[in-house]
Amino acid sequence: MSSLEEAERSADAAAQAMVAFDVEAAVAHLSAAIRGFTAEGESKRAAMACLRLGEVMVNGLGNPVAGQVWFTRARRLLADLPACVEQGWAAVAPLGCDAGDPGELLERADLALDRARRFGDVNLESKALADAGLAHVQAGRIAMGMSLLDEAMALVCGPADDIETAGRSVCSFFTACYYTGEFERAASWAEPLRRRGLIGPLPMSPMFLSNHCDSVQARLLIELGRWSDAEALLTRAMAEFEDTMGQPSWHPAIFLADLRVLQGRHTDAEALLLGKDQAFEALLPAARLHLSRGDHDLAVATARRGLRGLGSDHLRARELLAVVVDAELARGDVDAACRACDDLAVRTGGVDPPVLRARAALPRARALAARGELEDAVSVLEEVADLLDPQRTPWQLVRVLIELARVREALGDRSAATIDAKAAIAALAGLDVVVRPEDRALLERLATDRPAPPVSSGTTILTRDGKWWSLTAGGAQVRLPDTKGLRYLAELVATPGVERHVLDLVDRIEGVSEQAGLDRRQLGDAGDLLDGRARDNYRRRVEVLRSEIDDALAIDAFDRAETLQAELEALVAELARAFGVGGRSRQASSAAERARLNVTRALRSATAKLCAALPGAGDVLDRRVRTGMYCIYEPVAGEVRWIVQS
Repeated sequence: MSSLEEAERSADAAAQAMVAFDVEAAVAHLSAAIRGFTAEGESKRAAMACLRLGEVMVNGLGNPVAGQVWFTRARRLLADLPACVEQGWAAVAPLGCDAGDPGELLERADLALDRARRFGDVNLESKALADAGLAHVQAGRIAMGMSLLDEAMALVCGPADDIETAGRSVCSFFTACYYTGEFERAASWAEPLRRRGLIGPLPMSPMFLSNHCDSVQARLLIELGRWSDAEALLTRAMAEFEDTMGQPSWHPAIFLADLRVLQGRHTDAEALLLGKDQAFEALLPAARLHLSRGDHDLAVATARRGLRGLGSDHLRARELLAVVVDAELARGDVDAACRACDDLAVRTGGVDPPVLRARAALPRARALAARGELEDAVSVLEEVADLLDPQRTPWQLVRVLIELARVREALGDRSAATIDAKAAIAALAGLDVVVRPEDRALLERLATDRPAPPVSSGTTILTRDGKWWSLTAGGAQVRLPDTKGLRYLAELVATPGVERHVLDLVDRIEGVSEQAGLDRRQLGDAGDLLDGRARDNYRRRVEVLRSEIDDALAIDAFDRAETLQAELEALVAELARAFGVGGRSRQASSAAERARLNVTRALRSATAKLCAALPGAGDVLDRRVRTGMYCIYEPVAGEVRWIVQS
């Protein structure tokens, strides 16, 4: 048998291995095929095998660095050949949603479109149109991009017959709909895609696309303030994917992580993002997670890493810049926040959908307010509030109204601030969302004349004063010394009805390490030593590694990138072990189990002290605070109402 025949047999065996989900066998067979085709001078066939191996590395093994190596090798094999259709396939081999700079994505899509039309390949044409459309959308040319994406969907639902390529085209379409809030457009194509067999509980691309479609629908539910419905949809999508494919899901997990950040469930969000935040889709939730957790330096570093690779991108860059603005304000650097706002204004120009303008207006208004330009901040927020439809984007409208109330109060216009606060409260009455404690306190402070919720034992105010806590209830006041248990209780009663992972509580109360440098010797197999400080060191080292990998890939230093990727995967595995990700036992998740025991003891001790000091209020906490790996305060209407003041 000739080496060419052996290479062909290896390529066929690789295809069979992928059907059987045998990734290791597929890698071995594809490697043999590449060697054989290259030895026989079959550059086109070797390149196509390289593309397939790159896809296996990315989608089968979750190794984007190795995938990029093989995609690059494929393009090099074809670079000096006369125009051929294989060059088009190499140009659009990666998923469009994984691309960074939309300018580079558009350049490759245009090359692929030329080859597709020159050689009559309608499957390649659909992928090229979809990627070109996504590139235009990300660059802010939304109408043009959506027109190309509609054309791509028409091909996908018509003459294009390659299901796998169609799946990648639809992925670009759903990604564009998510970033622009084009939920109705996504829904309009859902039925044709379902009839085509691209959406449904089927293996390979269709299941992946069903997950992506469900994720876009969940994003709409989040915008509508139906967070429980969104959570249920994403949880179901994850379960369906994992049952069918036997591996962790992608899009639903990332979207659920973003929702968990909004809900204040930081540990859950981090567990969902582990191993995924190298993708651009997951990078934004990761930056938001760091911001919400209070790690402002890491939030800025993550957002800036994403911005370096986005080039002329308008949509994703705007979201990342919003994180930068809020993080810089939180750490007191108003000038840096304003510079980020200037960049945000440039990237927002020409982007018309109201929901997108609202997302940009909020950080801009906060930066203006921090600079003392309160009236300008009010103008920015008023303009966008007038554009938002309370039926289609109620959650965005609530966020704008809360910010308006905050800025107007700072201006001294309490009457106008009260009107905004009451409007926000009225809108929230129909929403299923989690309001941040500081926002809830603002609304309660301003809307003092609204009817109070029914209570039988009045209100208990919990106030921290240095090393003491003051508890006021029914005219009585007691003081208790500060303990971790009381601080845990304060966190729970400040967010009633919200489950908090014990590691969230520990990190929130004990804080994270502020040291700038890292001792690499601490980042080995931490085992039982993976406490809050170690977890923070891991997070910081992971971000450093991701940045160094990006730098290495930018200069084609693939060997260094793969070495760094190996270290990164080891650290991610250690974090996963600490959080008990993937069904690991409590013994494997020693850090979480130790936190569970310590938090439970501290909460019980604090509750006992409250019961002795204020029997009525303390008894309510004893009944309504549930402990375990997740802790929650579940109040019942008519019982004690708690207000936490710091």
